[in-house]
Amino acid sequence: MKKTCIALLFSLISLTAFSQIKVIHFNAGWNEANDVKWFNKLSDANKKTLSIDDKEIQEKYEIFIVPTIIVFDEGEEVKRFQADLSFKMVATKEDVQEYIDELIISKF
Repeated sequence: MKKTCIALLFSLISLTAFSQIKVIHFNAGWNEANDVKWFNKLSDANKKTLSIDDKEIQEKYEIFIVPTIIVFDEGEEVKRFQADLSFKMVATKEDVQEYIDELIISKF
């Protein structure tokens, strides 16, 4: 019984941490060839993809180069991963996932 309660407690804490982390992938229609194919394979975060073809989105998030991935914690931007000048993502899936994992661990 005691082990079950502890497991339940840790599950609730990790669920709370997970729900506070949001990751958004920004790209543009003209740059679809350089989409970040591994983005949907990220875990432990709410994920969303947005196009900067909508100028309001581009301005709101201050996107100047695509693709860009932004990590939010409790609604605040905490990390930005951007493409190089050839419009290809520099960061790897492992780089982004490691950052998300560290963010979750720091909440305990």
